[in-house]
Amino acid sequence: MSLVLLHPDDNILIVTAPIAAGDIVTVEGAPIPAATPIGIGHKVARRALDAGDKVLKYGAPIGSMTAAVNAGDHIHMHNMKSDYIPSHTRDAIDQRNGS
Repeated sequence: MSLVLLHPDDNILIVTAPIAAGDIVTVEGAPIPAATPIGIGHKVARRALDAGDKVLKYGAPIGSMTAAVNAGDHIHMHNMKSDYIPSHTRDAIDQRNGS
């Protein structure tokens, strides 16, 4: 098995063994050929995601999709943006605290 689900609410799977382009990965019971190579620790869509959808890892949002992807597609910074960094800067924290 080359994919693992970290939390039942996650909409991504984590790669645990290198995947080569053309390898068949099983996502939610469906065999899907990998379009590109995907390295260990990277993310794969558990189901189709639209632009703007939140990406959930460990049951928590880690970013938003910038482009739609199909189940089994590689989710990388070219099709996802991080929502974590902007929401955790000193300015953002000060604004939330009314400073």
